[in-house]
Amino acid sequence: MNHLKIRQKEILHTENGSLVLEGPVPPEQIQTCRMHAELDAFRRPAEQKEALIEIAGLPEGRIIMATDQDQIIGYVTFHYPDEYERWSEGNMEDLVELGAVEIANEYRGLGLAKKLIQLAFREQQLDNMIVFTTEYYWHWDLENTGLSVWDYRKMMEKLMKNVDMVWFATDDPEICSHPANCLMVRVGKKVPQSSVEAFDRIRFHQRFMY
Repeated sequence: MNHLKIRQKEILHTENGSLVLEGPVPPEQIQTCRMHAELDAFRRPAEQKEALIEIAGLPEGRIIMATDQDQIIGYVTFHYPDEYERWSEGNMEDLVELGAVEIANEYRGLGLAKKLIQLAFREQQLDNMIVFTTEYYWHWDLENTGLSVWDYRKMMEKLMKNVDMVWFATDDPEICSHPANCLMVRVGKKVPQSSVEAFDRIRFHQRFMY
């Protein structure tokens, strides 16, 4: 499988200085950076840094990150779905998960998440992939944002629509366990119909729901 990685970079000028947005970045670059202390949504910052380094080293792995000097202040991850998840069932080489999106609290409101995700799709480098993301309300930062579950869901949908990801139906039990959870997908222009059909079989285990 051709995992095309065309590195993109842009500078975002803010009142407090310039931020660098770039990726996919190599593992060794992440190694030289510090993690912002607030990047702890999934695990402790030091452990999350190790996870980012590991993902960046995978053939299909992509880390798109924002840095303030030598400090990582936000990131987006792309990788194959975990082997224990339904989404890995077909062993599809062209099915990649947009996993984590995290921005340090003090840098929110700058549109960083949107910019990082858009950066990942530039140069048509994911056009031969089905990219999906699973949105679960228990991962959302409702406390710091002050948003309701439904407002947060709208915000996430709007974010993903910036790269043409759309809502897809599924009978996956975790997603179906709460009405705010959802599956969003972008089918690249170069994805063959056979892969679309394979993904449909993963989305629905109950055939009558097709």
